[in-house]
Amino acid sequence: MISLMRSAGRTLVLTLAMLAPLSAGACRAETPAPAAAPARPLAAALETVTVDTARGPVSFKVEIADDDAERERGLMYRTSLAPDAGMLFIWTSPAPRAFWMRNTYIPLDIIYIGVNGRILSIAAMAEPFNETPLPSEGAALGVLEIAGGRAAELGITIGDRVHHRIFGK
Repeated sequence: MISLMRSAGRTLVLTLAMLAPLSAGACRAETPAPAAAPARPLAAALETVTVDTARGPVSFKVEIADDDAERERGLMYRTSLAPDAGMLFIWTSPAPRAFWMRNTYIPLDIIYIGVNGRILSIAAMAEPFNETPLPSEGAALGVLEIAGGRAAELGITIGDRVHHRIFGK
């Protein structure tokens, strides 16, 4: 029994001695791991946004961000976005807006939309993790975020009309 306890004790000491350098190395990581993504509620039903371009209409299925918490979280922590998907940020009154790419892993096109549904400006291919503010060029009632490069691919430009319930008829 005593020899078994000595053997078990020696195994425990050896195991702890081998694990100590591993745990110390993990604490000295040069690049901190990204913060865990905050829990998201189950997604609400997607809505359709249509943009009238010179080439014809294009549509996206979008999540709606219409309160402070949803607008603050946006598309952070996402690692992909389908080509026909996006997020529409909406407010109750128009104002100058600025977005950044904190904790955003994918490039995005950020499309600022005026109260009349016309595109005011586009921040194309916004760089992931860049915290430089990307301001609108006018008072925006809505902002549409889509996969980076899609606006150019689809011919979406300043002045195009965006159709969604928040912009009226």
